[in-house]
Amino acid sequence: MDSMRPPGQAPRVAMVAGETSGDLLASLLLGGLRQRWSTVASMGIGGPRMAAQGFDAWWDSERLAVHGYSLELVRRLWGIVQIRKQLRARLLQERPDVFIGVDAPDFNLGLEQGLRAAGIKTVHFVCPSIWAWRPERIEKIRAAADHVLCLFPFEPALLAEHGIAATYVGHPLAGVIPFEPDRAAARTRLGLNHDAPVLAVLPGSRRAEVAYIARPFFQAARLLAQERPGLQMVVPAVPALRARIEELARECAVADSLRIVAGQSHDVLAACDVTLIASGTATLEAALFQRPMVIGYHMHPLSWRLMQRKKLQPWVGLPNILCRDFVVPELLQDAATPRALADAVLQWLDDVQAGNARLQQLQQRFGELHYSLRRDTPALAADAVAQLLG
Repeated sequence: MDSMRPPGQAPRVAMVAGETSGDLLASLLLGGLRQRWSTVASMGIGGPRMAAQGFDAWWDSERLAVHGYSLELVRRLWGIVQIRKQLRARLLQERPDVFIGVDAPDFNLGLEQGLRAAGIKTVHFVCPSIWAWRPERIEKIRAAADHVLCLFPFEPALLAEHGIAATYVGHPLAGVIPFEPDRAAARTRLGLNHDAPVLAVLPGSRRAEVAYIARPFFQAARLLAQERPGLQMVVPAVPALRARIEELARECAVADSLRIVAGQSHDVLAACDVTLIASGTATLEAALFQRPMVIGYHMHPLSWRLMQRKKLQPWVGLPNILCRDFVVPELLQDAATPRALADAVLQWLDDVQAGNARLQQLQQRFGELHYSLRRDTPALAADAVAQLLG
């Protein structure tokens, strides 16, 4: 039986958000829901940004953080399965008005399917990248979600072809990041020299990502420190991973050349001239800051082979996918050598110094992308949830 809510009464909303990016997206949606219903109750799995919106976290979102098909996933799978089993039982008992799965499709789609079959309305926030890889997920989405909230404008039409209701709500990062970032102010906040070039080094926000990516990134940083002595290099570290990142920097003999700060990734991207960055949501953030970048990625070899088989497009980085072109270099797996990464960064640093047409064209394309993604995401998402609840 569907849960019944008297007209005008604030809904009870269950949510699951995995990892840092999901926590941000979910917190913005919660803000929109609280604008509509000031007393909305929310609970489930989430992170600190959601908690700041009054979210009752039964488990922390970090418990769901895994990396591809690596051995880490095998080790942690049992615990994740048990969390989902316990969460499903509790939700079926408490019967919220709506369940919203934020990204984390491997965890959320199966959970949503079971809840929907039991009469609980379900929303999936962030369309899985069926246009990039794993197109077989479309059937899971159709079975799992009453409605999908999409970050990119082409996604609702794609879902509609398969009978799935969806709403384009824009990408919330486009509303958070200013159209004209203040580089000087960011450098002041970070204590950086205003007259020397800055490289932002972002080796990922997950423990397993850092394990695979930080070493070649830091080895490239060592080469850059030798070849460009005045280059300032900053690493915004997730607080929980800062100690490990500092350890890897020492192992790579680059600790004296890197400035490692706790969080502050947006300040670091605003302050930098170029970024060396792991593939993921952070690359879209860098594009919205209109910063040239070198995208690098490395993972367990088994994960790499499996992903290559399911890949539908030639691009991996979000800026390239959205621009439908290799507007920034991608150095992946065996190609992500320290020398290759350093050389690609040096090319961008030279372009920045010269202010040439390549850089100007990139900034123009990133500016157009920013405008296309900026919408009132919290309000649009909350409106879609309200319509689903009737």
